[in-house]
Amino acid sequence: MRAGVVTFPGSNCDRDLAEAFAAAGARVHRIWHKDADLPAGLDVVGLPGGFSFGDYLRCGAIAARAPAMQAVAAFAARGGHVLGICNGFQVLTEAGLLPGALMRNAGLRFVCRTVRLRVEAADTAFTSGWNQGQEIALPVAHHDGNYQADAALLSRLEGEGRIALRYLDNPNGSAADIAAVLSENRRVLGMMPHPERALDRRQGSADGSALFRALAGAFAAA
Repeated sequence: MRAGVVTFPGSNCDRDLAEAFAAAGARVHRIWHKDADLPAGLDVVGLPGGFSFGDYLRCGAIAARAPAMQAVAAFAARGGHVLGICNGFQVLTEAGLLPGALMRNAGLRFVCRTVRLRVEAADTAFTSGWNQGQEIALPVAHHDGNYQADAALLSRLEGEGRIALRYLDNPNGSAADIAAVLSENRRVLGMMPHPERALDRRQGSADGSALFRALAGAFAAA
């Protein structure tokens, strides 16, 4: 597997994400936000957590217009796999690669703790390491993780099986307890929890490692 990790000014989980990909056996390429082209032959691009451009304007809004994101959008349009975690999820919604919006947490407080989640979709390259209905534990660390969408979009996401993960103890007020959303072709995943921070039980949970192993297995099989 060849994985790219984009770094924006203010990213603070880019190294964590690169290390998670590498631990799953990936060859990792680091991508700067001003790069107009992606390295050739990538299987997946990861957008890390952090506070891109200081979260000015709106979380992810400035990063979504970076040259690298134009290349990521083209990569996704060709059927490439894209993983956005926390701020990366915010960037994906701002770039129009995923629907909905991420708003301020309902309690207007930064939330940093491990949360319980239920796997709703286990039929993707990202989530096939888990079982549908399985309960997992991953950490969150965000101030703007409150996923919102209108009733029609929520119904569509539900009907198309595009809600990948759901909170069992909703920390932010997200509609329908949504923690992760898939694109129509199921090759773009945005998620607020941090699987790259849950690779070893010494971190409190090793449940995140299944995501990176599943990706590696999907591309090895391909």
